[in-house]
Amino acid sequence: MRRWLALLAICLALPLAAEEVQVAPGGLAHAIAEARDGDVLRLAPGMYAGPVVLDRALTLEGGGAAHIDAGGTGSVITVTAGDAVVRGLILTGSGDSHETIDSGVQLTKTAHRAVVENNVLRGNLYGIDIHGAKDAAVTANVIEGRQDPKMNRRGNGVYVWNAPGAEVRGNDIRWGRDGIFVNSSKRNVFSGNEFRDLRFGVHYMYADDSEVSGNLSIGNHLGFAVMFSTRVRVTDNVSLDDRDHGVMLNYANRSVIEGNLVRAGPRFGGPEKCAFLYNSHRNSFAGNRFEGCGIGIHFTAGSDRNQITGNAFVGNRSQVKYVSTSWDEWSVEGRGNYWSDFAAYDLDGDGRADVPYRPNDSMDHVLWTQPAAKLLMGSPAVQLVRWSQQAFPALLPGGVIDSFALMQPVKIALPEGVQEDGS
Repeated sequence: MRRWLALLAICLALPLAAEEVQVAPGGLAHAIAEARDGDVLRLAPGMYAGPVVLDRALTLEGGGAAHIDAGGTGSVITVTAGDAVVRGLILTGSGDSHETIDSGVQLTKTAHRAVVENNVLRGNLYGIDIHGAKDAAVTANVIEGRQDPKMNRRGNGVYVWNAPGAEVRGNDIRWGRDGIFVNSSKRNVFSGNEFRDLRFGVHYMYADDSEVSGNLSIGNHLGFAVMFSTRVRVTDNVSLDDRDHGVMLNYANRSVIEGNLVRAGPRFGGPEKCAFLYNSHRNSFAGNRFEGCGIGIHFTAGSDRNQITGNAFVGNRSQVKYVSTSWDEWSVEGRGNYWSDFAAYDLDGDGRADVPYRPNDSMDHVLWTQPAAKLLMGSPAVQLVRWSQQAFPALLPGGVIDSFALMQPVKIALPEGVQEDGS
């Protein structure tokens, strides 16, 4: 008798087997209320009314044809349970409140390990809000944000706040404000996403020990901005035809910027600056290609002890803007960078120029501080000053020097299927 009672107690303690439930339009609220952890709710094609709250570990599967609309109220789907999955849905009709971060999908601080994949989210204030959920995965979604005339009135495609371990991969994000906005998070991965017609492709603040890799930014104001962060890897990204900057570091330290391509396009005629560093230290720039910008790379606000090697500066109107009274060596262990405007020679055939490259002279310093002096650029006096500095390098004012400039540039191709005009 005792043995049977023990077996009965064990059976009662075990969870019931997960079920697969077919859901028709009009029956979603009842199906969620009756479901148990682990159940899969398969939504038939059609229109469903939101908002929806997932407060247990359910899988909501839409097959690409189930459409949930929140009617302008709150978030279309709010997930409060861990291990929930939102997949294959069309999500529209969020509310309009930045205070409550009305979104297509909102993952709250208890929605750990949630998965949001293969959905289409259109016209919501925010696309996906990862708000404190640990180890969330946002994968292969199409997110089309709002197009309010005032860009700051729009929300972000993916908003990550205090969500360690979150991974955002393979999403296609257009319109809205920023593609991915990260604040006060860490150990995140943002990889293989595409960003178009936004303010920033990736906007990063107070987010350490993370990765931004293999993303494509086309026609945005700024491609990849890393601010107030440490130990971030920005690798193998492409910024094509972005307007202001391709890569920007602002109070960013000990990070790796490697293998990125920033290139001009037909829409804006090239970014104002391919790369811009403001008060950023001990970063490594290696193997990047900066092409067709107003300024190839601009250092300011005391940015110091950065390693710059193996990069290609091609066809920028000014290759470097860096004001200094002392020389800053841009070769590392005998390997410098490629400069398209350097008429170099290599008699010993080692792939490095036989004379140093100095991108700026005293007239550049004058023009940076006194733009009106451009009117004198063609005067004999200016030409004499520049000739004198070329003939007698000791007259140069200081700044960047590349003692082992490369004879060949690094080549980085556009992603497969992407044309030069961004189409």
